[in-house]
Order: sequence, then structure tokens, then C-alpha cells
Amino acid sequence: MTNQSIDEDVLDKLRSVTVATITMQLLKRGLRSCYIAGAMPLTDDTPRIAAPAYTLRFIPMREDLSDPAVLSNPEYAPRKSVEEIPPGHIMVIDCRGVTSAGALGDIIALRLKVRGVAGVVTDGAVRDGVAVAETGLPVYCAGHAAPVSLGEHFGADVQQPVACGGAAVFPGDIVVADRDGAVVVPRALAAEIAAAAPEQERLEDFLTSRIRDGHALIGTYPPNEDTLAAYETWKAGQPD
Repeated sequence: MTNQSIDEDVLDKLRSVTVATITMQLLKRGLRSCYIAGAMPLTDDTPRIAAPAYTLRFIPMREDLSDPAVLSNPEYAPRKSVEEIPPGHIMVIDCRGVTSAGALGDIIALRLKVRGVAGVVTDGAVRDGVAVAETGLPVYCAGHAAPVSLGEHFGADVQQPVACGGAAVFPGDIVVADRDGAVVVPRALAAEIAAAAPEQERLEDFLTSRIRDGHALIGTYPPNEDTLAAYETWKAGQPD
């Protein structure tokens, strides 16, 4: 699924709106479980990202598997993922919400950045947080942890459905992340939501101006027929 292209205009529109707006658009379509809990920007200046998901799944480490030699195996899922994720994709790492070991560190982050990866979203932690940030790779995670992944995680597989932060993520779904966290948009709905979300934000900008001008909350948010009529009049006078 990740090899299927998606219109760059769709991704641009999704990057132009907030995660909060996207969650509302998903809610209007009956989707309530798409927010990836715990995945927050690593730094305050982490850029907003929107791209197809490439998935990596960790399972709990078992003592007989905790051998550092596995890190030299090119088929070990976390190593394989770094070299196989397509440029322009987001690596979504399912850590089961465990934050006592890092899902990745600065060297892996640098390799992903060099390869043109759009970012990383995980419900786990990262090692070397300052150095990871310095690579310039956008990372959304659940915090910092010094121990290596093998202390808690075993890399089970790549490009399979995962549960990241309580959300189901399938390879090729579109993940959008900003200061409010990360959300997964089912690929089949991406174009529809990308078309509707900017109009929602335009309406909300108008409603905000109405509240600022002293209008009561009831009838303004959500807007009643009179407010919607005023919005249409206002919109008609705006430049394209």
C-alpha cells in the first residue's frame, strides 16, 4: 500500500490545517479513535508533518532475545525499517506506550533524515533527545529515556497494522502531527478530509471574530442559521 502514490496536494492541505481540525472532521464521519495518544513534539519548534505511514512494531522483550548481536542483523525489523522506509514517509513505531527505553537514538534519526524520511511518530520514548532534535528529523514521541530499546522492546515486524498510542495504523494511512499531537487519517478518507478541513478553519476564524466582537456563544458556536448567513456574506467579500 505504501508504494501507491498519494496526491501531494492532499498532503499539502492536511499540513495546512491543525490536528484538532482533522480530529473534528474524523468525528463527523464517525471515527473517534484516530488520535495517537502520547506522541507529542520532541521540541517546541518541531515542524508540522503529514505523510503516509510506514509501520514498525515492537513487542515486549524476552530475556533469550535480548542479545545485542541482533542489531547487526539486516533483517532485524528495526534495522530493516531504517533502510527500507520510502523517502517522504513517516515511521510509525508501536512501543505499546512503554517509555522506559528508547525507540531510537540520534544515529538512527540522522540516517532517517539523510534518507529523506518525513518524520517519526511513536507512543514510546527516544534516546539522546537533544542530539535527535539536532538532526532536524521531526519526531513526535512520549518523552526521553536513556536505556536502549533492547531493554524493553523486541522488533517484531514492519509494514503490518500496529496499535500506536491506542490508534490503529495501517501501512499507507496518512499521519498528521503538530503541537497538539498526532492523528491517523485512513487513506481512503484523506482526500475528502483534505478538501473539507480548510473550510472548517475558515468558518472557525469567522466565528472567532464574532466572539471577539461580543456575540454570545449560543448561536455562534455552533453557528445557527443567522450566523451561517452572515458567514456566507462575509466569505463572499473575501479575496479568493
